[in-house]
Amino acid sequence: MLRGRVIPRPLSLLLHFAYQEAASCLFPAFIFAMLVLSKAVEIPGLPRYDFMLLACVGMQAAMVGWLRVESVDELKVITLFHVLGTTMEVFKIAMGSWAYPDFAYSKLLGVPLYSGFMYASVASYITQAWRRLELRLTNFPPSGLNVALAALIYLNFFTHHYTLDLRYLLILAVFVAYWRTRVYFSVGGVSFWLPLKLGFALVGFFIWLAENIATYLGAWQYPDQATQWTLVHPGKFTSWFLLFIVSFLIVAQLKRVKAARQGERW
Repeated sequence: MLRGRVIPRPLSLLLHFAYQEAASCLFPAFIFAMLVLSKAVEIPGLPRYDFMLLACVGMQAAMVGWLRVESVDELKVITLFHVLGTTMEVFKIAMGSWAYPDFAYSKLLGVPLYSGFMYASVASYITQAWRRLELRLTNFPPSGLNVALAALIYLNFFTHHYTLDLRYLLILAVFVAYWRTRVYFSVGGVSFWLPLKLGFALVGFFIWLAENIATYLGAWQYPDQATQWTLVHPGKFTSWFLLFIVSFLIVAQLKRVKAARQGERW
């Protein structure tokens, strides 16, 4: 209530949802803030990518040990994404898909180690949103199908350089596999739902928008951005759409396994 006025219920729920989403994006927002800071301020003797690595390590430790907004189990999932992301980065850099042109002491085969935290931040968002919004899935396919689809999507990021790019076939498979799957979430005690595939598309689009901001801030560089920044090709949306699906399915499967071990209802 503000001076005798009650906030309309729909607006109150929208604000609550916006707050929970923003809180879930704590790690990605921190990375963007550090990109802005490191672009504006140069620290003598400390290359920008190395500063980013130190900042990300410090933030990850704070989120688990000081802020306590992530559990040790969630940290294990996030670390898995760090490894998967860094592996992909090493391959993509070797293939010339994008580049990190600045010098850094913490580079591995041309990839600054802080880059893995950008993938980990997506996993951080998923785990945070899952808990804060009390996500539940209905008509979720069997584990075997989820694992196989996630594996095929991830592998296609590598194999399409040597053979056919199967992304559109995989997108079709996603629509078929999750046609009846709904994701339920709670906002202020009120339950809402949307088709899971729509959720994939919405988050993939917002990650594509974030990628434009990140490349503008110099987080990495595509070949056509070497001389001046340009908008990331809209076709990259399909890549983020599929990569987010891999991230979500891994988190969902790990939660399904944990629930089964603890005898809890999935």
